[in-house]
Amino acid sequence: MQYRSKLDRKEGVLLVARTDVEGRAISPPTDAARLTRTVALIGLVVLAGSYVVNAMDRQVFPVLLTPIRAEYGFTLGQGGLLATIFTLGIGISGVPAGYLLDRLSRKMVIIVGVLIYSGFTLLTAVAAGFWDMLAYRALSGVGEALQNAALFAAVGAYFFANRAMALGSLNFAYGLGGFLGPLVGAKLAGTNQWRMPFVVYGLIGLGFCVLIAVVIRKAFTERQEVAGDIDRRFDVGHVPARLYNRNIVVLGATALVVGISMYGYIGLYPTFLVTQLHWSNGQAALAASMFGLGALLGIPAGWLGDRFNQRTVMIVSLVAGSVVGYLLFNGPTGAAAQYVLSFAEGAIASGFLFVNIYSAMQRAVRPQLIGRASGVYVSAFYIPAAFAGYLFSALVGVAGWGGAAVWQLTVLPLVGVVALLFVDVSKFANARVSAARS
Repeated sequence: MQYRSKLDRKEGVLLVARTDVEGRAISPPTDAARLTRTVALIGLVVLAGSYVVNAMDRQVFPVLLTPIRAEYGFTLGQGGLLATIFTLGIGISGVPAGYLLDRLSRKMVIIVGVLIYSGFTLLTAVAAGFWDMLAYRALSGVGEALQNAALFAAVGAYFFANRAMALGSLNFAYGLGGFLGPLVGAKLAGTNQWRMPFVVYGLIGLGFCVLIAVVIRKAFTERQEVAGDIDRRFDVGHVPARLYNRNIVVLGATALVVGISMYGYIGLYPTFLVTQLHWSNGQAALAASMFGLGALLGIPAGWLGDRFNQRTVMIVSLVAGSVVGYLLFNGPTGAAAQYVLSFAEGAIASGFLFVNIYSAMQRAVRPQLIGRASGVYVSAFYIPAAFAGYLFSALVGVAGWGGAAVWQLTVLPLVGVVALLFVDVSKFANARVSAARS
């Protein structure tokens, strides 16, 4: 039976009820009432595992960029664009993915997304030149967008009461993939086999399509807001009824800033280490992997965002990120120092900022708009990020590596600080829950 959500409002209180397409009230799936914590956690682990593969694919390309450029004769600008162009596919698909989530099951969208990005990852290994490789990398981002929006919407809805921490667990998975991707990829590639990581990662992704189809229950992915208890009432009268409210716009601008800064680093940091500091590809891969290791802090970052003023958490993170961004390209050049700085960049940009901006945007709208808010976040974060590598390479040509880092990794995050001053946390969906706790 097809069904949709009906939103009843009474004195500022919202109750989610289920109706069929003719408007007749129906009960939630019986499976939803019996879903145990163990089963839910198993579902979370499997879905997070698919996100690990997603991150491995994203993070491996910059590490392999040097041999790819050598074989095809790409310029630094072309290489920087290839390293981040997948985010264009993610970004332009973000809002459409949000609307798609209103019409198809989240489980199906996740499977289709993994299938798409795995297929184009495989095709990257057989690219004939710049333009078709650019297309494969961009189109892989379309699949990543579908998986990302559906995955974060499903987990955010199911674990409403601890949304930021739940999304932090997904970012933990991203961090694990970000750590393993460059290291395993460099090992698989060896000295002259750069195609092998794309083949292996693509095949693993196809395997996850089957695993998700078999293991994941729709009672987990299709949970209708808000916290897994369909009979509980939640006061959201203080949350703006419109999708594009002030908080969404300001948080979207902050997401834009973080995306450009973060992916400028991701796209060309390994190239900087190899060409300027004369590191080996293996050393550069380890340094890039430390970013993923830092992203593992997504869980404590989400915990802090759930329990403290989320705007303050984001502002402090942006200020810290601007300092780290400067030191990465203008500070100490020793291996130990670079590993620590790369870890800090991952912890701040991917751990604290990605998780808390994402969850804050979901909290900035009413429950029925969470899917669309997720799509807005994906577009705001990833469309500008697609050109972050190219922008960074252009700044390198004008101001050198250190100067480029000053503008893109130090000054730009401070623009986000200014934007966050206009966020009103009292309009977040969890504002009254937080007040009751205190």
